[in-house]
Amino acid sequence: MPETVAIIDYGSGNLRSAEKAFARAASDAALPVEVVVTSDPGVVGRADRIVLPGVGAFGDCAQGLRALDGMVDALEHAVLRQAKPFFGICVGMHLMAKQGFEHGVHEGLGWIDGAVKALTPSDPDLKIPHMGWNTIELTARGSAHPVSHVVAADDHAYFVHSYQMELADEAALLGFANYGGHVTAIVGRDNMVGTQFHPEKSQAVGLKLITAFLEWRP
Repeated sequence: MPETVAIIDYGSGNLRSAEKAFARAASDAALPVEVVVTSDPGVVGRADRIVLPGVGAFGDCAQGLRALDGMVDALEHAVLRQAKPFFGICVGMHLMAKQGFEHGVHEGLGWIDGAVKALTPSDPDLKIPHMGWNTIELTARGSAHPVSHVVAADDHAYFVHSYQMELADEAALLGFANYGGHVTAIVGRDNMVGTQFHPEKSQAVGLKLITAFLEWRP
């Protein structure tokens, strides 16, 4: 019986690219996985693994997710109570935080102790949004984590963002990029991981990370 990976469609994700990347990673690794894109809380609740992508502003994404009747409840039951593996991508990772400060103050899911604030590189010549390829440095915890440990020192991942998650709990930091200072790149706790970069656009390193997530048994 194949596992089901539910990619949540709430109007704010790069869904086709994410679906193709997860399906390819499963196929290349010969994993019995079915990838579905869904806005149905029932499908999310029955899935074995859950992916929350995200593109756009924090507040709009939070509103879009909550506009799906029963979706937040289904997510909290599956992720917090049943401890199903969860992967947040870009704004999907941001929504794991307590609050976002993009065009006002907006409530997140509150799964990670932190807030999403404007990216402010120390070098004023660095452009915002931060867009392009960057290496990632893993923390000690990130180097040992079953998902993030696959990221090598010379791997480059694709970023596009103007805001970043500022963590109150540094234990949740698995990896960071440098862009005029440290930028949170990978977070995780318990059965949850999230990336600031887009694994579905990050070629080899993205596929490695997705495969590790699909094989993860938290």
